[in-house]
Formats: sequence, structure tokens, C-alpha cells
Amino acid sequence: MDGLNRNIEKHLLSWKSSKNHKPLLLRGARQVGKTTIVRQFSRHFDHFIDLNLERQKDLAFFQDTDDVKSIYDALVINKGLSVSSNDSVLIFIDEIQEQPHVIKLLRYFYEDLPEIYIIAAGSLLEFALGKVTQFPVGRIQFYYLHPFNFQEYLTAIENKPLKKAFDTIPITKNAHSTLMDTFHRYAIIGGMPEVVNTYIADGNMSQLSNVYNSIWETYKNDIEKYAENSTEEKVIRHILNTAPNFLDERVKFQNFGNSNYRSREVSEAMKSIDAAGLIKLIYPTTALSPPIQSDFKKSPRLQFLDVGIVNNIRGIQAELIGINDLSKEYKGALIPHLITQELISLNLEKQTKPNFWVRDKAHASAEVDLVYQFKNYIIPIEIKSGSTGTLKSLHQFINRTNHNYAIRVYGGDFNIQDQKTPEGKPYKLMNLPYYLGTKIPEYINYFLTNY
Repeated sequence: MDGLNRNIEKHLLSWKSSKNHKPLLLRGARQVGKTTIVRQFSRHFDHFIDLNLERQKDLAFFQDTDDVKSIYDALVINKGLSVSSNDSVLIFIDEIQEQPHVIKLLRYFYEDLPEIYIIAAGSLLEFALGKVTQFPVGRIQFYYLHPFNFQEYLTAIENKPLKKAFDTIPITKNAHSTLMDTFHRYAIIGGMPEVVNTYIADGNMSQLSNVYNSIWETYKNDIEKYAENSTEEKVIRHILNTAPNFLDERVKFQNFGNSNYRSREVSEAMKSIDAAGLIKLIYPTTALSPPIQSDFKKSPRLQFLDVGIVNNIRGIQAELIGINDLSKEYKGALIPHLITQELISLNLEKQTKPNFWVRDKAHASAEVDLVYQFKNYIIPIEIKSGSTGTLKSLHQFINRTNHNYAIRVYGGDFNIQDQKTPEGKPYKLMNLPYYLGTKIPEYINYFLTNY
């Protein structure tokens, strides 16, 4: 499989073509494919210098001088390159978190060697950035990488007709059943690159457990690298061991996972886990019109990096095979979790999270699974397997907002219906098959433009 067949490719190509290309920091959790992406991308350059700061011989180039021109000259000589004036050169500095002072040097590459292309990446980079004095603000560009989403998975399995059907808006009915079957397989294995590659290689899901376990153990072994102290290390370890049991509910920090840990201890540990990209805190909003603002005083939901990892931890992958409607699984939490993961995967240039909606009223129980801001509207997205009569929270949102558009993500066919809330407000309901999670922004544009 070609590692560059991912959505970030067009962003990298745009960065390369820019006359004002700043050094690029590629961010994202460990093992989402950052190194593979850069090495594949290097084929677009005349010369590629591949460095890893965990190797002493590569680190040595940055230890004796801060003069980037001297560093570059030493690299060219050491690698035996013959670089002409018109040649393009890409330098990749992997595991840059090992030496935060090298991050500071990126501004001097930008100022003194603007013709050279620099990409840096690293695991746990978020924590290294906090240690950089005189951070080169305005001199660095950021991209974010995530696990494969379903759109990328379709490219990876090299089913071009199915990918073409998936990209056709609106989706045609003749592709629905095949897309549903393919998405079910993706929903079971998730989007971690090593898992996807292993599955594509032999098609045997039973061989994937060892890969998941290895990835998860690597994450847990990293705890000491980002925990502030031994107490936080214990809290983080407890969270990682118990959090998969809370995928289907909002959480309180106090005594999380039947522990004796205080709210502040859990909150700080959760922030570290969020920064590492393993579990994100998804907060509600009470907004009915833009802008969407998170309400950090209300209880969040937990969003894991990858649904396949959660499936493996919970040991339910075998149970999911053959199920016709996954929106009923995890007590109804599997598809909302996966749709949220799909929307997060679209954020390549900035780090943002989706929100869900709750009523801004004491003792109110209304809760819409997701909301999405489009132009001057906040569009409610409910994820249900039942009839439209069960959309009570969505109806409360529609009754209070300034428009009449709503979305239901479910296990059925694509269609758009004229509906009314029980209070009599008419609205348009777009029903989306849940394999279209990555297409939600495009379908909202189609919906509001044509209806």
C-alpha cells in the first residue's frame, strides 16, 4: 500500500509548492503514520536527508553549533550529496522531541535557508513544545495526522469503483449495501496504519490482536514520559485501564473509574492524555447559533484515538462481525464515537474537536450527539437506529434554533424528508448512512444548497 494515499497528501503538496514554505511540524499521536508519510512524500524531492534524533550520529549534527548553514553543509557532506542550485532538498528531523532546542533552530532554517524544505515530527511532541524557550512563533507551520478514516481506508484497499461511488454526492442506492459491509469491517478494525496494513496483507482479523496489544502497551509505556510526577503516572495508568468502560456515557472526574482520586488529579491527568492524543475530552455546548463554544463546566464524553483499539481492549470484535446495524452497539455509543473520530480526522491544519449539544436549563436531559457549524447555522446531528419519532432531543434543538435543517446518521439509505416537531415546527431531515461520516461537511453543503 502506498503510504501517501491519505488526505494529508494534498496539503503536503500545497506546502511544497508555496514560495514561502515554513518548516513544518507534523503532529499527532504515536503510530498514526507520520514517519511513513514523510518518507513517501520525499519522492517529490531531488534529495532527501532522513534524520532521527534518537540516534546519536544524527543528533551530533545539532550539538556543536546553532549555525544552520554549517549544519546543512555538514549534512550534505556526510550524506555524500551533490546538490545543484535548482535541486529541491527535504530534511526530515524525526523524534525532534528528544532535543527541544532543535525546534528553536527551525526558525533559523526558515530565515537563513528558505530554499530548503524542513519537516519535523515526533512522538509526544506536544510535551516537548512546552519546553521550548523562545518558540519560533510565525516561523513554523503545523499539520496534524490521525488514524485512517473510512475515506482513506477505501483508498488503501484499492477498490476504485467503491471509492468513486463513495465520492458521488448524493450516494446512489446500488452502492449502499457494499459500502455498508465495507464500513462494518472498518468499524471493527479501526484506522491504525499498522493494523490496516496487516489486515490488507492477509485479510485475517484474528491476527490483529497482537498488533493492537503492542500499540496499546507502547502507549502505556510512554506514561512516564509525560506524567509530571509519580502520582500523575498512577492516575494516568488508572484512566487508561478503566476508560474503555465509559465510552457510552459522560464522565465525572471525581472518583473516576471507582477510584479515590480527586477531581483535580483526574483532570490534570486527562489533560496529559489528551495532549498525547490517546483520549480526547469532548465537551458539550449549549449554543443554538454560531459560534459554538464548549461548556467546560459540564461533564465531557471520552473520545479514544481509534475505535479499533477500544474494540480490542473490550474484546468484542468477534461479536461485531455479522451485525447489521452497528448503531445499536456499545449501548448505542459505537457509531457516535466513530463519527466523532471521522470528523476529527478532517482537521489537518488545526487541532479542533467536535461538540455535542445539551439544553441550557437546569435538570434538562436533552442531548444531541453532535453539532456542526456551517456558515450561519449550527446543524444538529443525531445518531439513531430507530424511527424519527424517537428524535426527542433533536426536536428540542430544532424548536429553539433559527433554521429548519437537521441530520440523522443511521444504518439506512440516504434520503431527505419533510418532518415536523411534536410542537409543529416543520424541518428538513437528511438521513445519512453512517459510512458517510467523513462526508458530513460536503453533505451539509449539498443539503443547504439544494433544499
